[in-house]
Amino acid sequence: MSREILDAMHALAREKGIEPETLMVALEDALLSAYKKQPGSAKYARVEIDRETADFRVIELIIPDELEALLIVAPAEDVATIDPETGEVREPEEPRLDPEKVQEYRDQIAERDVTPDDFGRIAAQTAKQVILQRIREAERDMMYEEYRDRVGELITGIVQQSDSRYTLVQLRERVEALLPKSEQVDGERYDHSQRIKAVIKEVSPQAKGPSIIVSRRDPELIKKLFELEVPEIADGLVEISGVAREPGYRSKIAVVSRADGVDPVGACVGPRGSRVRMVVSELRGEKIDIIPFNDEPARFVAKALSPARVREVLVDDEARQATVIVPDDQLSLAIGREGQNARLAARLTGWRIDIRSETEFAAEEAEHGYEEDEVQGRCAAILSNGRRCPNAALPGSRYCGLETHQALAGIDSDRVADLNPAAGQPAPEPVAAGEQQSPGEQAP
Repeated sequence: MSREILDAMHALAREKGIEPETLMVALEDALLSAYKKQPGSAKYARVEIDRETADFRVIELIIPDELEALLIVAPAEDVATIDPETGEVREPEEPRLDPEKVQEYRDQIAERDVTPDDFGRIAAQTAKQVILQRIREAERDMMYEEYRDRVGELITGIVQQSDSRYTLVQLRERVEALLPKSEQVDGERYDHSQRIKAVIKEVSPQAKGPSIIVSRRDPELIKKLFELEVPEIADGLVEISGVAREPGYRSKIAVVSRADGVDPVGACVGPRGSRVRMVVSELRGEKIDIIPFNDEPARFVAKALSPARVREVLVDDEARQATVIVPDDQLSLAIGREGQNARLAARLTGWRIDIRSETEFAAEEAEHGYEEDEVQGRCAAILSNGRRCPNAALPGSRYCGLETHQALAGIDSDRVADLNPAAGQPAPEPVAAGEQQSPGEQAP
């Protein structure tokens, strides 16, 4: 073999990004396959190529009959197959020797040099096919190794073609991904040569190479887009703790700061909304609500129902259920179109949410009263703004530990406004307009 062929093999290895030794082993196998095509070839043989001079030798292995059955490895396929890429016929593999077993019984196996003078045209063609096949297999393995650990990663590709079943996206030269209909956003169009972003959903080995499935519906897409646009998220100063998404319509994300002095919502919104606007643009106008995460379920649920204003949240920790009271004019906004806002809030917080208007809730309270089961362990005091005290009631009491609220136990009312703040007694009647107060009298 000439030195030029060896140089060509190294150049091919550099071009394809394949280890040179992989190609040399493939060349040895190719030459062995070519040798097997020769009339009178040895039943068992191997090919050795000198890595420096490119000289090769064909070594026949003379196996004793008693060892033959022990050393043979049955082929994976014993019938001819078709290469899915080239359409060429692959000859069935012949029984081969187990290299480890051969090495174990090497002292009982005789060898001799049976290198032919000339392989001929048919042998050269066989060697070419085997080498090309090995190169394709090596490329497939490299591609699979490259992408199998990148599930969930954001990629940018160019649309090659689109039909009713899937869209073909080119990631780079000779690497394509599939965007199935199930992973596409309703209403989005993918035109030829359009550049799109998606996340890798699945990578699996296939006969034609690794199958790379990408998604535009996955909630991970929003996380990766914000990580791309918001340096604080990329640096770990701000973290997206949860995402609830209805692709193409609306999404809610919960963000939390991991560093003092960093506003997580402001960081995601950006100067004049520039950062969130870039994400919305990539998602083709999908609305995004950015919610500050809170460890207190009541506050978190209230924020999750944004942009609606919330008056009060009653939580049941055991059932993970929250009853939310909103002003009458905010009820439809809190529920959202077809229940979308409430549905996303429940998905984001992980709590079951029951939304009531103030009028409805007040009517229910007036009907059922303030029984212990109804207040669920909360203080029964009614504040001056008309809202229930959010504190927990003390054991054996209907009120929390505030002295003012405990004083309500001595009067026939739960309203703080009915107390005399100074003496903890019922307040005097209000002074009518124009009347003078006595020096010792205190206004309510």
